[in-house]
Amino acid sequence: MSLSTAAQTKTWTFVDGDWYEGNVAVIGPRSHAMWLGTSVFDGARWFEGVAPDLDLHSQRVNTSAIALGLKPTMTPEEIVSLTWDGLKKFDGNTAVYIRPMYWAEHGGYMGVPADPASTRFCLCLYEAPMIAPTGFSVTVSPFRRPTIETMPTNAKAGCLYPNNGRAILEAKMRGFDNALVLDMLGNVAETGSSNIFLVKDGHVFTPAPNGTFLSGITRARTISLLADYGFRTTEKALSVREFLEADEIFSTGNHSKVVPVIKIEDRELQPGPVARKARELYWDWAHASASA
Repeated sequence: MSLSTAAQTKTWTFVDGDWYEGNVAVIGPRSHAMWLGTSVFDGARWFEGVAPDLDLHSQRVNTSAIALGLKPTMTPEEIVSLTWDGLKKFDGNTAVYIRPMYWAEHGGYMGVPADPASTRFCLCLYEAPMIAPTGFSVTVSPFRRPTIETMPTNAKAGCLYPNNGRAILEAKMRGFDNALVLDMLGNVAETGSSNIFLVKDGHVFTPAPNGTFLSGITRARTISLLADYGFRTTEKALSVREFLEADEIFSTGNHSKVVPVIKIEDRELQPGPVARKARELYWDWAHASASA
């Protein structure tokens, strides 16, 4: 899907007490978030009649707001309820991206930090098909993930994403779909858009959370589901070489849940059995939890 097409998909936004259709204008040139980047968001998904872990995503956006110096104005329960209300506006044929957001309208001392009293909220729902689980290619990015001493890595903050974006753009310039992004010590942290796993000799590994990347909700859910099935996942520092020598690689993230990596640098890979099982387990759990 092109960017122009994606921008035109069916969209409903809740802001200032009501629902509005389309890409509603909500900030101006004096808005703190526009020029100083004080915005946070979270992403959940509706597909096939289910919205897995919507409660956890709604909780996390409030946690992110606090970490960035904002003041949440909605409870997680209110966000969940609003989401289900808004989903009634869609025909149910296309997956929907669920994006609650907070941002600062005004600044505090000398205008630099956010004024928490000026925090605003919106909930944006829009059609966004999930990518097919056919797989994607990765290269190693020259860009690194920041540490919490340099950026608010404990929040899902908008200001972190230009770094992810440039990693993906640089990878695409070299013919790859995405990139492995390293931390400041040279260990693999994540891809430009998702958490990452490898499988070696039937053992699942994923980078240990070290404060440089978002340890995702879908990541945690996948680890739990694999454990219940019998696959042990080890969280540890992982080198690029370990990924290059892996039997299989797959990613997890809210956008498309579990997707295999089918090429790393010049090495071709096949979608592996653990990735297929992880995706199957996730789908089965999502539908079972919705009907429970």
